Amino acid sequence: MSIPAIEFIPAGISLEQLAQAGQQAVNQPFSNWLQNQVTELNGVIAKSDELATRLATGDTENLHQIMIGMEEAKLAFQLAVQVRNRVIEAYQDVLRMQM
Repeated sequence: MSIPAIEFIPAGISLEQLAQAGQQAVNQPFSNWLQNQVTELNGVIAKSDELATRLATGDTENLHQIMIGMEEAKLAFQLAVQVRNRVIEAYQDVLRMQM
């Protein structure tokens, strides 16, 4: 019996491209990464607000997509809050270290 290998690299991406993307992520300052994540979160929340407005005005018939969008925004915000809590906790641990 043969077990196929698990593919971790998406189809169409070479190892060189993957290495370059990893190197770019390492060279990117944390502040830029954080700004990108906050901007992305803001976009998800704005999309959810737009969907809720469309539902309230009756411009849409697809309630399923609206609920998925709102749940996505909720989960993205909860993730951001948890990351914030972990960063604050790590910062407080560093402050408590004795030198």
